[in-house]
Amino acid sequence: MYVRHETRLFERFDAFEFRICERLNRGCRRHAVRDLFRVVSRLGDGVLWYVLALAIVVWNGEAGIHPALVMAGAGVFGWALYKLLKSRLVRERPYITFERILPGTAPLDRYSFPSGHTLHAVSFTWIAVSFYPALGWVLVPFAALVGASRVVLGLHYPSDVVVGAALGATIATGALSLA
Repeated sequence: MYVRHETRLFERFDAFEFRICERLNRGCRRHAVRDLFRVVSRLGDGVLWYVLALAIVVWNGEAGIHPALVMAGAGVFGWALYKLLKSRLVRERPYITFERILPGTAPLDRYSFPSGHTLHAVSFTWIAVSFYPALGWVLVPFAALVGASRVVLGLHYPSDVVVGAALGATIATGALSLA
């Protein structure tokens, strides 16, 4: 039977990252921790970012349209890229591979690499803060919590989150350079 090179590579990374995932996932056994990260994760599904883009337009009128459009363009590109990568690289989620990892919430799709939540959190945060630096005090910690939530909830490996963050930063930089 043929096993894809990417699959074998992910199996090695999965084993390497298992202990980190298991340790962080223990937080899901505490209701307060699990509930906090569920809320953060749910907001990271897109709700907060849509509200933020709309709020930027409402608060800044016509001057807010451009930043909102940059965020929207980056969001569409990021969504397409992460869907393409997930469908090609097919890395199983930690709770699927390791029975000791408990899913803290239901995933939006089957595969884990890269973290789309983190990709978008970093991308939208980067863009919003570049236009409105004062938002950094709220958005940067929130983006970090989104990334952490993905591992704590058993949905991603740390490397999924790191790559998602790197892709988000790259997309935001590209979108801003085109703006």
